[in-house]
Amino acid sequence: MADRSRRRESPAWFLVLRNLVIGFAILALVQGLLVRVFAIPSSSMMETLNPRDRVIVNLRAYDSAGPQRGDIVVFRHGDTWDADRKPPADSVVVNAARDVGDFLGIRPSNYNYTVKRVLAVGGDTASCCDQAGRVIINDAPREERHLYQDLPFAAGTLDCATEQPSLRCFGPIQVPDDGLLLLGDYRSNSADSVAACRGRDAGTDCAKFITSEQVVGKVLFSLLPPRLVG
Repeated sequence: MADRSRRRESPAWFLVLRNLVIGFAILALVQGLLVRVFAIPSSSMMETLNPRDRVIVNLRAYDSAGPQRGDIVVFRHGDTWDADRKPPADSVVVNAARDVGDFLGIRPSNYNYTVKRVLAVGGDTASCCDQAGRVIINDAPREERHLYQDLPFAAGTLDCATEQPSLRCFGPIQVPDDGLLLLGDYRSNSADSVAACRGRDAGTDCAKFITSEQVVGKVLFSLLPPRLVG
């Protein structure tokens, strides 16, 4: 009997391999269906989120309704916001690694990922600024307590009506029905939806939008360092 038991025991390498396969399968399911960890790539969301922070993103947040004003979202794109994905690499190995990375929810990937805050949703009209320097959504000024180092603005001397307008000023911009207009919290250091519109009397043609299909999920909290975000 002892000899039979020893023959039925799996070798150590097989047990390690089996556990790795199970682990990767669980990781793929969790990161592909429920939540995913993303690293913040830039300073555009300071001080809400800082470079190299790790955040937890809820992939199911918008199953029943789209993003709302004020949500912090992760969205995917190619080399530009309006590109579906990165162009294929010259190497077959790199392309295969990207496909595996997308399946497991890790790098490398066929996409670039960006984190911004939703300022306006489809059908909204966004502009800046009122006499207090606030963003206006559908004729209503918006309080933004999360802002960090906004662009200079002084009513009467550097505002949207002065000869040299404040770079805080933009719009009005009409958001397309399936579009989202996104800004960074570090308003003076963010390549966002209105970066090309600032200080200009221009409309939608200067703005860049994303669609709801590009949104990967909603940022829930920072894992490293641990803290709530909003």
